[in-house]
Amino acid sequence: MIPFNKPHITGKEVHHIYGAVATGHISGNGKYTRLCQNYFEERWGFKKTLLTTSCTDALEMAALLLNIEPGDEVILPAYTFVSTALAFVRQGAILRFVDSRTDRPGMDEAQIEALITPKTKAIVPVHYAGVACDMDAIMAIAQRHHLFVVEDAAQAVDSYYRKKPLGTMGHLSCFSFHETKNIQCGEGGLLAINDEQFIKRAEILWEKGTNRAEFFRGEVNKYGWVDTGSSFLPGEITAAFLWAQLEELDKIQTRRKEIWHHYFNGLQKWAVNMKVQLPLIPDNATINGHMFFLVCPDATFRSSLIDYLKKNDIYSVFHYLSLHKSPYYKDKYQGPELPQSDHYSDCLVRLPLFYDLTNEEQQYIIETITRFSEQGAVFS
Repeated sequence: MIPFNKPHITGKEVHHIYGAVATGHISGNGKYTRLCQNYFEERWGFKKTLLTTSCTDALEMAALLLNIEPGDEVILPAYTFVSTALAFVRQGAILRFVDSRTDRPGMDEAQIEALITPKTKAIVPVHYAGVACDMDAIMAIAQRHHLFVVEDAAQAVDSYYRKKPLGTMGHLSCFSFHETKNIQCGEGGLLAINDEQFIKRAEILWEKGTNRAEFFRGEVNKYGWVDTGSSFLPGEITAAFLWAQLEELDKIQTRRKEIWHHYFNGLQKWAVNMKVQLPLIPDNATINGHMFFLVCPDATFRSSLIDYLKKNDIYSVFHYLSLHKSPYYKDKYQGPELPQSDHYSDCLVRLPLFYDLTNEEQQYIIETITRFSEQGAVFS
């Protein structure tokens, strides 16, 4: 069976983990934490970054930094992972879901402004599959209405919008290093801060509500409990693993993008014949090789394709279920139908894409998919 994902190991992870252990400091915010944070700040220009144990934690920190309170409203796409919503719901926020675009799964920026009320506090765009939302439009809306923007860049490391790195345009942004991501450490994340007003408090929230970071820099002569917060920072072993990945980022990205383009080129003719939608990349955006997906004509077609691939030892998967229809939130949702989000929930399928996928395996996947029309696929 060709798996959907296989975490890539560079070969340097154990070496750096040994290095972390040898320092005698493995509890977090040590040598490897600083190496990773400095990498993001220097390569992509973030004003401050903080490693977290997950992207979920980074989003929860963002919600705390924005002082989200019960009754505040947050605008986000319905077609996203639960963490995007959960971070704000935990603070008592009311979610205002935006439908997806017709041409791609990202949020429909044209629908955002109609959802804004006096209670709106933030917009949370999600760069689905590492493809940028229209950040010019989103930031202009936020500026007109005095709102904060938190970029959910979980899938968007090393991807760009108008030559600007994703995650650098919102007030805050959040990245994931889960094992399914391009750069991974099993479980991990990062909060990136672009608005300097949040830096000092972010460090306090990160360190369990204490000003411990200032103490270790010698800026205060003692530290204590000064705010809310949690234990958001990962240990040094996790950071050391991540550092090994970051050292190989360009190599990893090059290979993943090669695989993405091979899928795109190899499936174009079949997709046209079968009325299947391939990923659309707007002129103002780039790919980062995170994901390759197909949007099937209907749910029956998708189920048949997934089953056919599985019978041929290829493991493909669908993706999100619309959050406004989730068991937890459907009774709380009072907005309109979101047909595009539901369409992607019913029809989108993701193909195997990971660094160690061989050319032969990928060609077999492409050839198997292009034979699918011969299997009597059912159309609605």
